[in-house]
Amino acid sequence: MSSCSLVPSSSMGLPIARMRRVFDASDVERKLAQLQNNGADRDQEPLRNTWQRMLDRGPQRFAVKPSGIPDMAPLYERLPNFTDPLDDVRRHVALSQDSHDSLQVTPMLLLGPPGVGKTHFARQIADLLGTGMSLVPMSSMTAGWLLSGSSSQWKGAKPGKVFQTLVDGEYANPVIVVDEIDKASADAQYDPLGSLYSLLEHDTAQNFVDEFAEVPIDASQVIWITTANDERAIPEPILNRMNVFEIQPPSPEAARRIAGNLYQAIRREHDWGARFEPEPRADVLDQLANLAPREMRRALMTAFGNARLDNRFALEADDLPRTPSGRSRIGFMQ
Repeated sequence: MSSCSLVPSSSMGLPIARMRRVFDASDVERKLAQLQNNGADRDQEPLRNTWQRMLDRGPQRFAVKPSGIPDMAPLYERLPNFTDPLDDVRRHVALSQDSHDSLQVTPMLLLGPPGVGKTHFARQIADLLGTGMSLVPMSSMTAGWLLSGSSSQWKGAKPGKVFQTLVDGEYANPVIVVDEIDKASADAQYDPLGSLYSLLEHDTAQNFVDEFAEVPIDASQVIWITTANDERAIPEPILNRMNVFEIQPPSPEAARRIAGNLYQAIRREHDWGARFEPEPRADVLDQLANLAPREMRRALMTAFGNARLDNRFALEADDLPRTPSGRSRIGFMQ
């Protein structure tokens, strides 16, 4: 379902050098003709609009195609506790370079305690690949059709996240993050993880059918990253479809490096950042290192603001917010 075509490169050094067809336009045309021949009522207008949008956009999407292995050293520096999954991404990039294949990555599960940076890792990989990221938060799911769509016969029905990402997006191999997959709760009527059994298998994902659009979609190139705190809540057949990486909290020294990198990133992102000291002080890093990575940015923003209110451009440890009483700090590797 692919054809060759050279197009401009992405910003991170992974050129998009192929186009791939993510659906068959003739399938959509037949569906649309049947709907019109049957004299569809107004309730089916959303379905008609969906099929028409597919035809208007066309079936071809960009597929990331690496011409070489990008410099990932900054990612290893910013994500010191994610060495194993970063190595896995590098292996897949190496396999697809100098070939006609677009980039494919075996679905991965990032398993670890809250706050260690699992979702942040996924965003960094999406930025590296240049395909963007779609987030599916399973903890807030109220219906099982978020991934696979809901039947067009239901009021308020619409396509699922996979369909939307591939049809409305620009890429055949986008990053889709299923966040907190262990928080998905099945009910007697619908298993919210049911569609993953086929989506995580390359062969069956080639003909994924969204329950709303009812047209086969090629989702075999999707780069799946899932996150979880506890693997015991994940069905074994789904675990077996993924590479599982146990993410440990960063060591104290690694936590200091993460805090220092965040300090530098915030300075670069804001015009006012250039007025602050180039490097944070040791006692500030020491205090930040006790926080989970996801909390460090909030703490730093508070500290920058407190320093500015005090007419200073150097952070002090007292500028950082105090940890609420009774709240446990993140544990560290020894």
